[in-house]
Amino acid sequence: MTVEITGFDWVPDFAKGFVRDLRVRWACEEIGLPYAMRLMDPRNRPHAYFDEQPWGQVPAVVDGDIHMFESGAILLHLGERDARLLPADRQARADAISWLFAAYNSVEPMLLELGNVEIFSAGEQWAELRKPSLLAAIGQKLDRLATAIDGRDWLAGQFSIADIAMTTVLRQAEGSGLLAERPVLLAYLERAIARPAFRAALSAQLADFKPEPVAA
Repeated sequence: MTVEITGFDWVPDFAKGFVRDLRVRWACEEIGLPYAMRLMDPRNRPHAYFDEQPWGQVPAVVDGDIHMFESGAILLHLGERDARLLPADRQARADAISWLFAAYNSVEPMLLELGNVEIFSAGEQWAELRKPSLLAAIGQKLDRLATAIDGRDWLAGQFSIADIAMTTVLRQAEGSGLLAERPVLLAYLERAIARPAFRAALSAQLADFKPEPVAA
């Protein structure tokens, strides 16, 4: 059965390749699960879509008679369908779920704040004042993550939904120098994005984006 995933057909250049439907596409690609995209313009989201996703964000999915939103919840749902995404071993499964939540609750919020400081509020006085302490706090988080990953390829032993979550979060730090300063994390990221399923999902997302309309 084909899973339907919502996504956007246009985003600003800086967001291309980072929209969160990528996480669900990647999971589907890993297990060969067919999926179809339902694309919409983020500048003109259908009113009815807010009944599916209260904030109008992507992704939301339809999997048979199941309707879901939030990428973490969707990854967990897909993982429960296939042990290639969520290990059957009880402890490995618990590890994968723990790291899934850690990616979104402990690591991503600070990287999103960094994006606000460096992109959306660039040049503002408060952002310049906030940046040094923010970078220090992110560094502490990443140091602990590097310690946890050191010596293993994947967070839960085998590749899992935890690695999809953590990789897509860590990609937000590319170009900041934060990963280059932590070779363990950089190697982990490079290992993950080299997977054919990631490359397929990324290429598919990028192909779906329309160019910016030319102003009249």
